Amino acid sequence: MRAMIEAIAWNDEYVRILDQTRLPAEEVYLECRTIDDIAGAIKRLSIRGAPAIGIAAAMGLAFLAGRISTGNRGEFAAQAASISAHLLATRPTAVNLRWALERMAQVMHRFQGASVPELQELLKQEALRIHAEDIEINRSMGRHGQALLPDDAVVLTVCNTGSLATGGHGTALGVVRSAVENGKKVFVAACETRPLLQGARLTAWELLHDGIPFELITDSMAAVYMKTKRVDAVLAGADRVAANGDAANKIGTYALAVLARAHGIPFYIAAPLSTIDRTTASGHAIPIEERSPEEITTIAGRPVAPAGTRVWNPAFDVVPAELITGLITEKGVIPAPYTENIAAVFRRK
Repeated sequence: MRAMIEAIAWNDEYVRILDQTRLPAEEVYLECRTIDDIAGAIKRLSIRGAPAIGIAAAMGLAFLAGRISTGNRGEFAAQAASISAHLLATRPTAVNLRWALERMAQVMHRFQGASVPELQELLKQEALRIHAEDIEINRSMGRHGQALLPDDAVVLTVCNTGSLATGGHGTALGVVRSAVENGKKVFVAACETRPLLQGARLTAWELLHDGIPFELITDSMAAVYMKTKRVDAVLAGADRVAANGDAANKIGTYALAVLARAHGIPFYIAAPLSTIDRTTASGHAIPIEERSPEEITTIAGRPVAPAGTRVWNPAFDVVPAELITGLITEKGVIPAPYTENIAAVFRRK
């Protein structure tokens, strides 16, 4: 496979983000220097995927904190907290955003005696550490997950869960990459993932980049694909997993889980432990972001619905834990019962 795709990178002059809204037509990199640059990139999905959003928030906070001019620690802390609050408000469902910002805040608390310049450097190093750790976590998830696939596997995916959605390698798509690296033959059926076509635009782009064989299907073809073709597993990522194992992911994932159960196909969620929110008891408590009606009434800026059409556009749905065969994490595959087994993993961690 070719060199790893880099969705986000640190530069001392800016945070470099691959603008995923322009893919696959154009490979354009944003040079984010302001709070509006960073927050805007997260909100409009130039950077997306729960782990990547967390990295973007950490890098954004570190970069912007490095531009704070005061030498007074209290003033510095107040300004950094304001930046963090602004970034936190961009995407409510993806828990990695909050997790990364809380981790950055812990740096401020741990080093009470540090000067402002020292704190600025410490925040930068923590953001870089979060990025590097995410890649290693994804590779560990991939090693555990690929063991679930046969040597000649057909995998159905939704949305984009590869390098573009993470620090690198990927979550669900990282499992596919790891299986290929392990010598397995993997064929991917990639759902297009309306309304923003992350499967068609991004997953297809990544699979072509890596030379992994695949075919693209519309979301509405998934049922007949499972019925008439071979599917060994459905692999999905998650933006938040509740303490009981319910998992919020891109809209359409719940439908795939229902279809997988009906056709006797294992359905896996691949997500790092940082995506498991033990403060959320069940999927009922996960906030679901609703996005602009234009995402549905237009395609590539062209209207496809009459003016004035009423729209409901939740960005995510929740897969009940009972439909999930296993949670693929960096610490192994967590089986049901999820409440007990998730708690046990965190006790060991």
